[in-house]
Amino acid sequence: MLKPDLRVAIVLIDQFTLTPVAGFVDALRFAADRSFDSRQILCQWEWLSVTGEPVSASCGLPIAPTKRLDPDAEYDYVVLAGGLLSGVMNPEPALLDYIRRLHARKVPLVALCASYFTLGLAGILKGRRCAVHFTVQERFAALFPETQAVVDKSYIEDSGVFTCPGGSAFELAAEIIGRHCGKRRAQKSLEYLLVADEDIRRGTDNSVAHVYQDPLVHRALDYMRAHLDSHCTIRELALQVGSNERQLNRAFLANAGQPPAQFWRKLRLQEARKLLSDTSLHVTQIAYATGFSDASHFIQQFRKSYGETPHLFRKLRHNAERLQ
Repeated sequence: MLKPDLRVAIVLIDQFTLTPVAGFVDALRFAADRSFDSRQILCQWEWLSVTGEPVSASCGLPIAPTKRLDPDAEYDYVVLAGGLLSGVMNPEPALLDYIRRLHARKVPLVALCASYFTLGLAGILKGRRCAVHFTVQERFAALFPETQAVVDKSYIEDSGVFTCPGGSAFELAAEIIGRHCGKRRAQKSLEYLLVADEDIRRGTDNSVAHVYQDPLVHRALDYMRAHLDSHCTIRELALQVGSNERQLNRAFLANAGQPPAQFWRKLRLQEARKLLSDTSLHVTQIAYATGFSDASHFIQQFRKSYGETPHLFRKLRHNAERLQ
């Protein structure tokens, strides 16, 4: 039997947030099989709970574990799936003991969503940097003054402890997959989760990785994503989100490091890549569907961003799929 390259345990904490867990395990799922049948071949994962009973997510969905906690079981990573503070702040003593024993064995620990509070209660985060959500930064800092709370990172690794406060856990999963299964399998996961932009693989894509604290930027992003085929100007966009062009430009430069027009074009090109991969639409149709004035302009911008034409991108992608 083929030995997996990566073995992961996911510990479910009461009222865990579903999105980070789903993103993390879906990245594993796409990397685990040479085809797309979701077989646990190259990657394997187990669902754990303290009691062995089902654990409910914050949305009410119960998940049945496959095993109970076993500190002697062999895993490459143990992931804590947290969510509401009522769960992560009141862990079972058995869970804290489990975490401490894993840490003593130098098993890498991953905290999704607010489960970094549980790591802090276990005494694991002293002297470390920890990625936290900006909404709980003050509370976390008051409880764990010996830990450096960071709010502008999608995840942080510090001496074998990973903390990931938001919904972008697929990025962290891809990083771990790349280390154990190779960059190609990590890339496959990102591509089929439709987040395969090159900047994301380098961990620098502000459209996904950064937790924006400016509500104006949030409103603008929502409008951009809903109107990728629109030809409206940035001035018109600013009016739609209750601002003006100068204020909107300043907010994007401060939060995303680029003006809104450049950011919107990047979103359009990402959507175009998805359409090239997943549909048989003509290049001209894709150009119009993603807000470009004509096919020539679309091809020019695509080649400038990705180093190849839309036709070549589609051809190489389909060739690669046939070889799977």
